[in-house]
Amino acid sequence: MSTDFGFIKVASAVPSVKVADCDYNTSEIIALMRKADDEGVALVVFPELCLTAYTCADLFTQPFLIEASEHSLGRIVEESKAIKTLAVVGMPVEIGGRLFNCAIVVGNGKIYGAVPKTYLPNYGEFYEARWFSPSPLSGVTEIILCGQKIPFGNLLFNAGDAVVGIEICEDLWTPIPPSSYEALHGANVIVNLSASNDMVGKHQYLTSLVKQQSARTISAYIYASCGYGESSTDLVFGGSSYIVENGSVLAEGKRFEMNSQMIVADIDLEKIKAQRLHQKTFYSSVESKIDFTTVDIEMREDSGVHEVKRYFEPYPFIPNDDRTMSERCEEIFSIQINGFAQRYIASYSKCAVIGISGGLDSTLALLVAVRTMDKLGLSRKNVLGVTMPGFGTTGRTYNNAINLMKELGITIREISIKDACVQHFKDIDLPLTDRSVTYENGQARMRTLILMDLANKEGGLVVGTGDLSELALGWATYNGDHMSMYGVNTSVPKTLVKYLVKWVALDGTDEKAKPYLLDIVDTPISPELLPADEKGNIAQKTEDLVGPYELHDFFLYNYVRFGFGPKKLYFMAQRAFDGKYENKVIKKWLVTFMRRFFNQQFKRSALPDGPKVGSVSLSPRGDWRMPSDAQSKMWLAEADMIETE
Repeated sequence: MSTDFGFIKVASAVPSVKVADCDYNTSEIIALMRKADDEGVALVVFPELCLTAYTCADLFTQPFLIEASEHSLGRIVEESKAIKTLAVVGMPVEIGGRLFNCAIVVGNGKIYGAVPKTYLPNYGEFYEARWFSPSPLSGVTEIILCGQKIPFGNLLFNAGDAVVGIEICEDLWTPIPPSSYEALHGANVIVNLSASNDMVGKHQYLTSLVKQQSARTISAYIYASCGYGESSTDLVFGGSSYIVENGSVLAEGKRFEMNSQMIVADIDLEKIKAQRLHQKTFYSSVESKIDFTTVDIEMREDSGVHEVKRYFEPYPFIPNDDRTMSERCEEIFSIQINGFAQRYIASYSKCAVIGISGGLDSTLALLVAVRTMDKLGLSRKNVLGVTMPGFGTTGRTYNNAINLMKELGITIREISIKDACVQHFKDIDLPLTDRSVTYENGQARMRTLILMDLANKEGGLVVGTGDLSELALGWATYNGDHMSMYGVNTSVPKTLVKYLVKWVALDGTDEKAKPYLLDIVDTPISPELLPADEKGNIAQKTEDLVGPYELHDFFLYNYVRFGFGPKKLYFMAQRAFDGKYENKVIKKWLVTFMRRFFNQQFKRSALPDGPKVGSVSLSPRGDWRMPSDAQSKMWLAEADMIETE
């Protein structure tokens, strides 16, 4: 299957069927195959025994039905000559007097193979062993079907970047499903042809089961269960269908539909590959005792080439519903508090020293510190907040810093850095009119010097305030705000910091601090190292200089987590931020991200300890190990080639 940035379009189809009416069922299947082809689908999966219907019972012992199903398969094979989509259908197959419940892979006028069901249910209404034999009893590796000699048994289907493994219904419900072994042998797309009846509570369990198996195998999982028309005698089949990628549901069909239906989604094979590369225990976790035969499928040149319609989350660090957001904030805040509590106790600190600027990052660090004291049963006076006005400090941030510290009940110190900086600039012969990086970084280092020396004097610990986004971009002064004794925000991205501060403001614990917290949330992000404008407002806005943090956090998540290259990052960002940023703007800040991410690694190599809170972290002690002198040339060259028109 040809791919576009690793994406292929797949489908799960649930045809309307009539029990034991192969002609009708086949016509419905062919109609869905044509529809899938029209939509650019590379692979479509149908339910278990869909040619005959699943609930044929003792009719499966009738040779007439078996022959009719093979004739119907022949119709599908003939139809597939004009269809680029690969199809997987279910039917009974007789071999040497034994009947097998099989999945058949069809495309290009060929039958590529037949995979029999491994585990047969033999309880209650599902007594398949009455009619079928399980996979291990076949004893054959090739069969003749519709006049074609095809492989039979434990098969994997190699279709370009996609390696397809197959299991059938009950196989998924076993302690070690066949798909676990298939994934260990390289399958990155698992399909399940199913016939699972509906009853109260079962759907939720099934959903969990499919998601978990997809996550466990780090694969795309396409599930299709039979629906309308199968309901017969004592059972009702709702037609559950899913397309899941590493535990995340990309598409889910409606149950209890009376007409044929199909769900479609784009799965990302590059993402699956990256996740398997990252999780080294994946291939070493189980020693497979099953041998698989790989069947190569020659896909047509234009097969799978399509417009990707997949949704890309613009804010990957932020849940998109209020309930999950609240739960996430509480969990992150708890991780920060517990990590800092351990460091505070283990270091025998008498106080926590924090530089308070009136900005988001220092506010979050302060909130973590005071809640840590609450949890340890210590006075909030053990938190020493230091505001250090400089040349760019504005009235808004200064007043918010002072008022916030007062309302939180901590110890307050105010130490201006102006005189010390003026003397320092004289010492190094820097003109006072200079506005270079030396002018800015000198102030940041002066603040860190004050905090460090004050912590030594008070027997305290300097709490770092820098966040994950700043570390990714190197937007920190080396040995200035870059350095601390414990960085509580070190793996919290900038886009999430705002939500955490707002969540604390609204949780009702520190009601008097609420108005100042909410105003801090609304304050433009700035280091305030350059003088304010003529109206006393912030003149130096970080996002004007380095770019929108929401874009950088999008790049950061998808680059570090999945290793996507510049072209794919651009492609995804275009769709994630459609209508918000022009293409040339996305490219501009993508180039900035790539350049700064590589060039600023030396700062991350000397990163203080801090709690890991999410799947993306840049600690050099385990999460992100990168040479400080790695070259960005190849990444920047690819980014430069991006066409924005």
